[in-house]
Amino acid sequence: MKRYFHDIGIAFEAILSNKLRSILTALGIIFGVAAVISMLAIGNGARQEILEQMKMVGVNNILITPIVMADKQNSDESTDAGSDKDKKKFSPGLTLLDVQSIREVVPTVQQVCPEISLNSFVIQNGLRKPAKIIGVGREYFTMYNMPLDQGMMFDEQQDEDGLPVCVIGANIASRFFPKSSPINQYIKFGSIWLKVIGVLKKNMVNVSGMESTGINVQNDNIFVPVKTMLLRFENRALVNSKKLQNAVVVGNGFFVGVFSNDPNKNKNTNYHQLDKIVVQVKETEQLDATTEVLSRMLTRRHAGVHDFEITVPELLLKQQQRTKDIFNIVLGAIASISLVVGGIGIMNIMFATVMERIKEIGTRMAIGAKKMDIVVQFLSEAVLISVSGGLIGVILGVVLSMLITKFSGILTIVSIGSVVLSFFVSVSIGIIFGYSPAKRASEKDPIESLRYE
Repeated sequence: MKRYFHDIGIAFEAILSNKLRSILTALGIIFGVAAVISMLAIGNGARQEILEQMKMVGVNNILITPIVMADKQNSDESTDAGSDKDKKKFSPGLTLLDVQSIREVVPTVQQVCPEISLNSFVIQNGLRKPAKIIGVGREYFTMYNMPLDQGMMFDEQQDEDGLPVCVIGANIASRFFPKSSPINQYIKFGSIWLKVIGVLKKNMVNVSGMESTGINVQNDNIFVPVKTMLLRFENRALVNSKKLQNAVVVGNGFFVGVFSNDPNKNKNTNYHQLDKIVVQVKETEQLDATTEVLSRMLTRRHAGVHDFEITVPELLLKQQQRTKDIFNIVLGAIASISLVVGGIGIMNIMFATVMERIKEIGTRMAIGAKKMDIVVQFLSEAVLISVSGGLIGVILGVVLSMLITKFSGILTIVSIGSVVLSFFVSVSIGIIFGYSPAKRASEKDPIESLRYE
């Protein structure tokens, strides 16, 4: 072993005596390792974001959202006043009765929760800011994994009686109550004063613009019991004078709020009482079957009018995750190619080094060095170059990942596994691509090497 340490020392001296060439040789390894680490960090970050989003959409959740029928279509359908077919096409939309039926009839459902949202302004101590209020059931917070930072959730009495209480997001709390606790204080949404009974924990995941996938941007919302929403803010299921004026009469019945004679006001009128129904299934394997049952059940309850849409956000996110995984594999493969190219560069330089140092090889073998000494010397030189390149590449990869997060906003997570893997690959490349030049050097005839010009 002592003589092998001596061979490694000779290799180290050879690297130091040719610093520029050694650095240029290691560049392929440096950039290859850095690229692999940064690409894997981007992949880990994307995977973490998807996992956080899955927590936010809830486990095994199914979303039922309304489809508002176009005014023109409804008005055209209503032209035949005496047609029984038109009467059968009347749909009450998504209502609390649908929620109750789903809860009672579908056996695979674990929890079901209605949701109604309304945009307006929040007023507190003279400060007025736009915000969204969402009417939900008590199950909502467990279904979406939304823990409290302080206070409490709605109790059964507040939920059933529609009391003016609310749970607010972290951004609402910091904006309107920066120096005091918001618990048991009041905020005004629209024309109604609400008592704050709880504050949700701040969610640090960036989910801007992703509400369409079922992800709730909880930091900026105000949550009230669904019956509070219906009693005190908005209930589209109620028939009022304005809806009667806009109704299209069909025989002895009518469609509420579906048509206006003013072309400038010919917009879709949302006749659904609820903006969303969230259904949580007991087991993941039951998602597809439950979706089919819900579709048939609601179609029957809505008199054959398909004015709703059913989506499974978890499946959409899993599909998105698979797409990102494939993309990350491609990026990792491309980055790995640079490692192979770096190894080929080491092999080429080592072949050139052997040709340059034939006399040195002949001299060492003439004074007693064995073939294994020559192999260890040149192999050590290749491995030292790849190891030093790997260490520099690891540092560069970590720094590059931090810069990507800082300047592009893309989440990157550098794992210990990716660092160890990249470093192990760099060492392996040094051994694999350095062995052939080292073996060729050891096979040189000492007499011919000494005569070499």
